Amino acid sequence: MDLSIVIVNYRVKYLLEQTLRAVEQAMQGISGEILVVDNKSEDDSIAFSRERHPQVVYIENTENVGFARANNQAIMKAQGEFTLILNPDTIITPQCLQEGIKWMKSHPDCGAIGARMMDGNGVFLPESKRAFPTPWVSFCKIFGLSKLFPRSPWFAKYHLRYLSDEEPQCIDILSGAYMFCRTSVLQQLGGFDEDFFMYGEDIDLSYRIVKAGYKNWFLPTPLVHYKGESTHKDSMRYVRIFYDAMLIFYRKHFPRFNTIFYPIVKLGVAVRAGLSMVKRLVKRILPTYGTPPSERWPWVIISDHAHDVAERSGINIFQDSIPATGNFNVLIDDGCYTYAQIVDFIRTKQDVDGRLAFHIFAERHGVVISPKST
Repeated sequence: MDLSIVIVNYRVKYLLEQTLRAVEQAMQGISGEILVVDNKSEDDSIAFSRERHPQVVYIENTENVGFARANNQAIMKAQGEFTLILNPDTIITPQCLQEGIKWMKSHPDCGAIGARMMDGNGVFLPESKRAFPTPWVSFCKIFGLSKLFPRSPWFAKYHLRYLSDEEPQCIDILSGAYMFCRTSVLQQLGGFDEDFFMYGEDIDLSYRIVKAGYKNWFLPTPLVHYKGESTHKDSMRYVRIFYDAMLIFYRKHFPRFNTIFYPIVKLGVAVRAGLSMVKRLVKRILPTYGTPPSERWPWVIISDHAHDVAERSGINIFQDSIPATGNFNVLIDDGCYTYAQIVDFIRTKQDVDGRLAFHIFAERHGVVISPKST
């Protein structure tokens, strides 16, 4: 068996369905298996998916055991030569799998591979390639120096923005949203460290892969990652969990820096918490702040059956081609296009000034899938 694909689900029914359909299209001609672990979603995610994808192996937990432990349940059962750890809010293409397998087989010292992740609007996600969070790298990240000097090899190592995202790069850290790994290495290392409930476990695993003598690589193969539909990154809960994860990582791998790093992290949490409160205040004062494009911009429907899509999705006024100027919502019918075509369309049409907001019409269910509003 070439490949095992592991997906952990938690209350993202339609996103999971979209991901599974994209995975099945991508796996044509590849011998493999798909394992879905559900972290007690308490909705009908698994019943819904099982009916439509009976060939998938489902593991249903009776409690939410966290990202690391849930992935490990499937990793230890994986039978493929390679294992892809994949989020349920991603759209991959055949190219992702084909190039991953080819790169692994031609680079025996490669332990894991990441891809060129874009958000739902085609914007490159900088977490596609990162450096290890050493004390200096973490300091620059927490206090905004990496954003202030985004192309500096000295200040911007956290996201390695000074390295091209259009060609392969040997990097340190891969995102847990997409980690194409050598199964033997994953199982040898015991998978993810289960001390991490959410966030940080991908950093830890990437670090241990390199310590074991392997290299991690970034490949510029594009995919779409909706970047945590259920995560509100301005929330206090996110701030606390993320920085708690960083403390776990430091206690484990950099114990001599604990006394220095701990107060820096605490200060970072306070700064982030203050920014979070300011953003919430702004949203209350300015009601239109953060209103999603779907409520403000006119629609364009890309489909061979545009009128049917409009009727099923409740769109009253639309165009069937993208005008040269103006802001528009673009709804792409997955009944007319493969997910490889959709990913390519989003990447090609992505406008750096944010002129277009992309959505996908899940034709089988009559549901519009949109990026999280910002």
